[in-house]
This record gives sequence, C-alpha cells and structure tokens, in this order.
Amino acid sequence: MTSVVHRQDQDFKVADLSLAEFGRKEITLAEHEMPGLMAIRKEYAATQPLAGARVTGSLHMTVQTAVLIETLVALGAEVRW
Repeated sequence: MTSVVHRQDQDFKVADLSLAEFGRKEITLAEHEMPGLMAIRKEYAATQPLAGARVTGSLHMTVQTAVLIETLVALGAEVRW
C-alpha cells in the first residue's frame, strides 16, 4: 500500500511506512561506509555553507543517496528529490 503525506512543509510518497525503522538502520550503516561525506557534515554543519541553496535531484533513491541528501540538508540546503 502506498501512503501519500501532504503537510504544509513537506509532501512525499511512501510505499510502506512500516519499513521506516529498517531504512533508518540502513542509512546509519551507509554513513559508516561514507566517511568523506560524514567528515564534511561534521566540519561544516555549524556554519551552514549551503544556506539558501536549492538542490533538486533525480537519482535512484538508495541509502547512499539518502546520506547525500541528509548531508546537503545538514549543510543548509533546501533539497527536493
């Protein structure tokens, strides 16, 4: 079953919300396999160097893509995938 969520600040389509906890674990594992992005996130998150930037992507959604998206958001970007 597909769930569509519409909120004032977000809208997204989720195939199965019951997999969210598993997905978060997968993202956490991927973060450990991507030390470069994690180092950038740690070093620059406080300064928000991408504040005001708008990033749109159309890559396949993988756990690695999720880590990239979360890094962009942590650096201040507004992301739409």
